[in-house]
Parts: sequence; C-alpha cells; structure tokens
Amino acid sequence: MESFYTIQGEGHYSGRAAYFIRTGGCDVGCVWCDVKESWEAENHPDTTLETLLEEVNTTNTNFVVVTGGEPAMYKIENLVSALQNEGKEVAIETSGCYPLDAKVDWYCFSPKKFKKPVEEAYEKANELKVVIFNKNDFKWAEEHAEKVNDDCLLYLQPEWSKEAQMLPLIIDYVKNHPQWKISLQTHKYMNIP
Repeated sequence: MESFYTIQGEGHYSGRAAYFIRTGGCDVGCVWCDVKESWEAENHPDTTLETLLEEVNTTNTNFVVVTGGEPAMYKIENLVSALQNEGKEVAIETSGCYPLDAKVDWYCFSPKKFKKPVEEAYEKANELKVVIFNKNDFKWAEEHAEKVNDDCLLYLQPEWSKEAQMLPLIIDYVKNHPQWKISLQTHKYMNIP
C-alpha cells in the first residue's frame, strides 16, 4: 500500500527510526482501524522487491517494520530475507490471524476480537500489544497474556479515539498489574506518519 521512513510510534521500539512497509489487504475488520484504506488489496499497485530495497537503502535506518493491513496474509519470506541480507532488523506488526512464513527479528502480536489468532502467534510473540477500546478489553488482554511465552513483553494501548477515556484506566491498571507497560501512539502526538 505504501512505504515510508518515519519514527516507530508504538510498543517496544517507540521512538526508533524505522522504515515502514505497509501491505494492502486486510480481512480482520477492526471497527476502529486507522488505516481502513489498506483493506482492499486491489486498490494498491504492486511494488517490486528491488524498488523497496532501493527505497530502504536511501535512508540511514537499520530497522524495517512490515505492517498492514495484515502482512501475514502474504508470503513475505523473500522480502524479510532480502532486508536481513542488507543488514536490516525486521519487525512485523500482525494480528496473528495467519501463520507467518518468514523468520523476523521482532514479532509484535496485536490480537483483535474480530478474527481469532493462530496458535503460533502466541509462541512467536516478542511483544503482545493489546488495544484497549473499552473496560472489557482488560480481561481480554489477560486471556491472551496467559498464552504467550514467558519472555513476551506486555503492552496496553488506548484506542486513539477513546484515549482520553481509556488512558486513565490503563494507567491505574498498569500500576496494579506491573507486568504490563503502556504503549501510546506517540507518532500521532508528534503529528508524523
């Protein structure tokens, strides 16, 4: 769908310079999705691997984030391997609804209520990032946290349109459950893509 050089705004690598590769196509259907224009893959022209590598290599970054849409819908092993061969660390942001065919350096698992994750997402997750849209989402987050590996980092992130309502609840929750950390969409505060 698009690719661009920016600052990672969420989760463990928040604040790190990153080249984003956003795939078009998603069938998860989150009502609060902030990139609904990514849902229809046919609305976005294909880009060659060579073009993406050229674009990434024009920047100073050593970190690439593959996101969507839902990037795990596709076979991305060639892309990930090519980036790693260029010395790039590669992260994926996924809902975990599809098996992943590539060995990424960082697996950010952000499960959604709209489509059930596959079991391997819990095993591969380096980071569990749960979007909090309403109070019931805390219980739902804990259900997923019970299934991830012991080394997985746990993040709660307010849904942007409800940030003013949910952030105070998240702050209290994290104070009472310190195994969790807060993830904010800092790129939105900084007004960068």
